[in-house]
Amino acid sequence: MSAQISFAVESTAGPRTVTVTYERRGVGEPLLLLHGIGHLWQAWEPVIDILATERDVIAVDLPGFGSSPALPPPLAYDLGTVVPVLDAFCGALGIERPHVAGNSLGGLLALELGRVKLVRSVTALSPAGFWSEAERRYAFATLRAMRGAARAMPVPLVERLSRSAAGRTVLTGTVYARPGRLSPAAAVAETLSLSRATGFEETLAAGGNVLFTEDVPAVPVTVAWGSRDRLLLRRQGVRAKRVIPGARLVRLPGCGHVPMNDDPALVSRVILDGSRAGAV
Repeated sequence: MSAQISFAVESTAGPRTVTVTYERRGVGEPLLLLHGIGHLWQAWEPVIDILATERDVIAVDLPGFGSSPALPPPLAYDLGTVVPVLDAFCGALGIERPHVAGNSLGGLLALELGRVKLVRSVTALSPAGFWSEAERRYAFATLRAMRGAARAMPVPLVERLSRSAAGRTVLTGTVYARPGRLSPAAAVAETLSLSRATGFEETLAAGGNVLFTEDVPAVPVTVAWGSRDRLLLRRQGVRAKRVIPGARLVRLPGCGHVPMNDDPALVSRVILDGSRAGAV
């Protein structure tokens, strides 16, 4: 059962209260899981129980996504705000320097957490921020189209489409290589999350000028990319390796942009291997 926690974050207008929904399972060193834009913590469900055999897993609904409320004004959805929010969230849970794994937007956040040395290790699955301008425009246009389609579909239609593999491909095939493997409930939840995410537009706007250009020294980093990623093309992984030369670059054969459901065993192994490099 997921839980919520509220905590104070400093802003230009004084302290603001942020509330975050999260799921926590397992034992061991803490491992924070961060989803992509429009997603929710349940995107990690295929791998959580595997990871929980070795880690205290905390899967987060980022502010403005899933069941987490929007950030209160004047807090923004940029890296300079969300990274301190995540640090404050960990502090509220009594967690110091967790391992972190993130997908897409979550991968970018994970790398920034590593760059400022707030985590023990980083595993970034198809992280944002290594695009060319043309690739960024393509990705953002695709995300906006996905959001528009999700918002245009009545819930009964979403539920009807979710009942077949072909329908789940219509709903989620842009980000999954094997959308038929999703459960109907997961396909519905992800489509509704994308439709209803209060932080979507501001997060996308904040990402318009984002490029990750700095190394992440003194923190073990793994960058993994699906061979069938159609949103952030896998050549961006090569750029990530150039920016972070000490990173381990891993190919995820047969996986799409959100690889956790496409190959749970492989993704779990990559994350656990990456976190072992930073174990204390």
